Order: sequence, then structure tokens, then C-alpha cells
Amino acid sequence: MRRTLKALIVLLLALFLLADLYVGVAGALMLWPAHPEQRVVRNAQGVMKPPDVAAYVISNGAHTDLVFPIRSDGVDWSTVFLPTDAVAVPSDADFIAIGWGDREFYLHTPTWADLTVSRALGAISGRNPSLLHVTWLKQSQLDATGDISGVYALPLTSAQYASLAAHVRTKLPGGRALPLPGTGYGKQDAFYEATGSYGPFETCNTWTGRGLRDAGLTMGHWTPFDYNVVRHLDAVGR
Repeated sequence: MRRTLKALIVLLLALFLLADLYVGVAGALMLWPAHPEQRVVRNAQGVMKPPDVAAYVISNGAHTDLVFPIRSDGVDWSTVFLPTDAVAVPSDADFIAIGWGDREFYLHTPTWADLTVSRALGAISGRNPSLLHVTWLKQSQLDATGDISGVYALPLTSAQYASLAAHVRTKLPGGRALPLPGTGYGKQDAFYEATGSYGPFETCNTWTGRGLRDAGLTMGHWTPFDYNVVRHLDAVGR
């Protein structure tokens, strides 16, 4: 009995140290980001350059989504993710929010009250398939007085936007958006099949962060948590 208890204590201590190391590495890599020179883009007179594409990142405190204009700079997301895939997309929707994550977690955890230990462990196991979650939004929802909190401005050049659009498309099986009918959380969202598996080193936030980093934006070298992603972005209304 004593030997078993000792082994359990050692196991718990090892898990604690691993978790501490995980968080510590994520924090350290956040403080020394890639592309720090791109944090603020100004012209020769020191004035902020207007973006080619005004996009956003949204965070609910744990998960991040990329938010793009439905139509901008030669990209029309309504031809990729059909509005008819959702129950009732607002006719005046201006933006589309796109997130990637664990299939089981996405489908069965619409709110934190639905979270279970088995689903949390399943999400970090790295064995579950993934999905894309797409939500159609109005501009007013993203403004400082809108109903979505955790909105961060993402001013993009045309080249950065093209890179991010390609980043999203790599998650489409065979390059096609395959919807899962009747699985949205509400009337203006839908789920789609996606490639890749979710795990402790490939989270929804590492996917968002990698897309931003590969596009040349200031971003941590590894972003497993939402705060790693938004650390180098400007909150709307700040």
C-alpha cells in the first residue's frame, strides 16, 4: 500500500512538472515572437498604414477564430462555405469567423457547462479527428459596442491575407468544404469536416497562431493558449 501511494505521488508530481513546463515554454515563446518588426506597420511619416484587408481575431478566453470579410481582395468565402449550410445566415452578414478544433469537443461542448473530464482528456490525446467551425457575423457584432467580447484587430496586406486564406484551405479535405448538417450551435454557424488531429501540441490556438506567423505577422513561435495568440494584437475599443 505504501509503495502504491508513493508511486501515485511521484506520478502526480511528474504530471504537475510537465504541465508547469508546458505553460512555461508557451509563455517564454510568447515573449520572443517571430516577426517583431511587423508589430506596427507605419509609413515613412510615422502614420499607421491603412490595411488592404481589415480582418479580426476573436477569442472566448480559451479558443481563437480567424475573422475575414466575406468578400474582399479577390476572395469570396461564400463560394467556399455556403451560407445555406447554416440555418439562417443574416442577409447583412459582413464577416466569416473560421476556427479549427477537436471534433468531439466541438460537437458536444457548446458551452463550458457541457465540458466533461472524458471529453477534455480526449481532446488532448491527439487521437480525435477535427472540424472547422464557421460563423457568419455582422460588422456591428465586432465593433467595440458589439455582442462579441474578445475582438482583436488584424490589419492585413494583400499578401498576408492570401497566406491566411491558403492556411484555411489546407484544412479542407480534398480542397472542398464538406458540411455536417444540423450540427451548428445556432442559426448562423455550421461545422465542416477538416484534416488533421487535435492534441496538446496542435491546438485550435496553435493553428490560428501558425497561420498568422506564416503570414509574416508578429506572433509567438508556439501558441497553445488563446493569450499566446492575442498577446501581440490590438483589442478593438482599447
